[in-house]
Amino acid sequence: MKKRIALLTLSIVLLVSCSQEHSTNKTSTDGNLISNNQKATGTSANDLLSDATFKSMFVEVVYVQGFEPSASSINNFVSFLNARANKPGGITVKKRAIASTGKATYTNQDIVDIEDANRTEYNSSNQIAVWAFFADGESASNTDTEVVLGTAYRNTSFVIYEETIHGLSDSPFEPKRSLIETTVITHEFGHILGLTNLGSALQSNHEDTAHAKHCNEESCLMYWSAETGSGIANMISGGSAPQLDAQCIADLRANGGK
Repeated sequence: MKKRIALLTLSIVLLVSCSQEHSTNKTSTDGNLISNNQKATGTSANDLLSDATFKSMFVEVVYVQGFEPSASSINNFVSFLNARANKPGGITVKKRAIASTGKATYTNQDIVDIEDANRTEYNSSNQIAVWAFFADGESASNTDTEVVLGTAYRNTSFVIYEETIHGLSDSPFEPKRSLIETTVITHEFGHILGLTNLGSALQSNHEDTAHAKHCNEESCLMYWSAETGSGIANMISGGSAPQLDAQCIADLRANGGK
C-alpha cells in the first residue's frame, strides 16, 4: 500500500478560527491568556525563533500510555530547536501520559478537544509554550493510498499519530522507529516555525508549486517526498533523519532564528 505524509492546512486553520471564538477571554490557572496558543499555524514563528519577547521555551509532550515517543527522538527534537531558536533561557521538555479516549481514529476536532482538555502549559511573560500530542489511533483523514503521520494544526500545537508510526516500524525489515519519529516531529515543527512560506517569509523562490507550504528541494526536511509506495522510508534511507536545506534555514534566520 502506498503511504505518504499528509499535512493538513486550510481545514485546520478554519477549525482553529472557530475554536478561538469560544476561548478568547479564557485564562490558564496562572492567568495567561489561552487564546495566544490557539492561533493559526505559523503565526508565532517569530516568537518561537527569536528572543525578542520569549527568552525560553517549554515543550509539553503528552502521550497515550503505551505510545510514548522514544527518548532519542525527543533528544533529536530538542537539538533541532536549539540549532534554530534563539532561547537564551533554555528549552525545557516535560513528558506525561494520559488515558486513551478509546477511539480507533481521530478527527481534527478530536485532536483539538484532547488538547483543550489536557493542556496545562501556556505562554507566560517571557516563556513560550508548545503542545505535542502522541496519539494511540490513526487519523480519520487516512485513505487507502495515504496515511497522516502528523499535523501542525495551531501556532504552538502539533499531533503525531504514533500508532501509525508503530505500524511502519514494527518489523525488523522496516525503518527504525526513532528515525521516523524524528523526521515527522521536526517536519511538523518546521511548519510551526513558518516553513515553507507559512509565516517565515521566503528569502528565495523554493516553495513547491505542486505541494504548497513545502520546500522544492528533494533532500530537504520540508520536502513533500512521500507520495510513492516507498513513502517515508526514502527520507531516511541513509540511516539519518533529513535536515533543513540552506534555503529553509535562510527563511528562519530572516525571521529571528539561528
